[in-house]
Amino acid sequence: MAAITEPTNLEPEKQTLLNHHKEKHFTAGEIVRDIIIGVSDGLTVPFALAAGLSGANATSSIVLTAGIAEVAAGAISMGLGGYLAAKSEADHYTRELKREQEEIIAVPDTEAAEVAEVLAQYGIEPHEYTPVVNALRKKPQAWLDFMMKFELGLEKPDPRRALHSALTIAIAYVLGGFVPLIPYMFIPIAREAVVASVVLTLLALLIFGYAKGYFTGSKPFVSAFQTALIGAIASAAAYGLAKAIHP
Repeated sequence: MAAITEPTNLEPEKQTLLNHHKEKHFTAGEIVRDIIIGVSDGLTVPFALAAGLSGANATSSIVLTAGIAEVAAGAISMGLGGYLAAKSEADHYTRELKREQEEIIAVPDTEAAEVAEVLAQYGIEPHEYTPVVNALRKKPQAWLDFMMKFELGLEKPDPRRALHSALTIAIAYVLGGFVPLIPYMFIPIAREAVVASVVLTLLALLIFGYAKGYFTGSKPFVSAFQTALIGAIASAAAYGLAKAIHP
């Protein structure tokens, strides 16, 4: 939401209550979302690739080389996707902000009626919301902020969000992607390395799934099981397909 620069006119008692009340809401949702996207794909895709190549009787060195190449390409691709998504969101906000500014100037009565409509949806009576509407009309910036948030449901994005999203997703992908490849660095026989890779990656998926559930407010143990199951299915499918094509 666009920042409202005008001072708030709260009663001293209410301001005191707010000063002593500490909110405990989790507010790092966007960062957590980017980490989840990066780590989940980073753990799953290279894991499936390594399992598939192992099923095709490739050596550990080949699996490791292909895995590192995939992690590099995947990190770039995922990071770019995150950047473009965040950039599109910022561009959309800017377009809607400009349109709303123009409407407030061109058709202020219509926009004021929309404010009344929004407030009425919360059960506020006309004699209660009319002073609010009139007060907002005297404060164009606050009026604009109100319309962006409550009419359009849009929050002002951080101007650095696109770059931060790209870097967070890419780094998370790399960190997750190297986990299934670690055994291939130390075990030269791929058939033996894949067993260690499965154990290590499933353990990482369980831990990651639990953390994801914890931070997103869902059931951690269910999230851990679901995350590990998806990774296991992907790797098993890749390994089985490789064995079928290259016995």
